[in-house]
Amino acid sequence: MTGTTPRSARAIANLRRVCEEHLQGEYDLEVVDIYQRPEMAKEHQIIAAPTLVRLLPLPLRKIIGDLADEERVLAGLDLTPKSSITGNK
Repeated sequence: MTGTTPRSARAIANLRRVCEEHLQGEYDLEVVDIYQRPEMAKEHQIIAAPTLVRLLPLPLRKIIGDLADEERVLAGLDLTPKSSITGNK
């Protein structure tokens, strides 16, 4: 891919790990190379890459970066970490 960078690859791997761990397959992930599809960047007002755009459920949310901070990603996706559910820290 034209726009693939180590940071983007890390972001994708980090997001897939978080989604599988917390959503157990109940998600739809589309990876878009904004260099190949610049209209998507314009449509979603993306000004930095990598950017995660959560379309549904509303409200729309965006997270910029390599998505390495799991707590930040979970907060950005409006998900509760497993430790909060079970009471473990």
